[in-house]
Amino acid sequence: MNWYGVIIGFAAFLVTGIFHPIVIKCEYYFSEKVWVVFLALGLIAGVLSLLADNCVLSGILGILSFVLLWCIRELKEQTKRVEKGWFPKNPNRKYFV
Repeated sequence: MNWYGVIIGFAAFLVTGIFHPIVIKCEYYFSEKVWVVFLALGLIAGVLSLLADNCVLSGILGILSFVLLWCIRELKEQTKRVEKGWFPKNPNRKYFV
């Protein structure tokens, strides 16, 4: 019996679920300018995925890489959601209109 697919699928579910609130908090505290961190971490995870010998670890790192890269888009979308009033603005940050 091969559990690789189930393990990688669960990891995809878990990583996606974990990064949803992280994107919201990052936009709230740091604005969308933190996208560079997500880019760097995504590229690092992608390279590590290519270098990993274990298939499960390589798959999980690949998923993490693409989720981190997708977070860049979600940061920009989260900024739009805040502007629409769907999420609260950080009162300690200056907003330029």
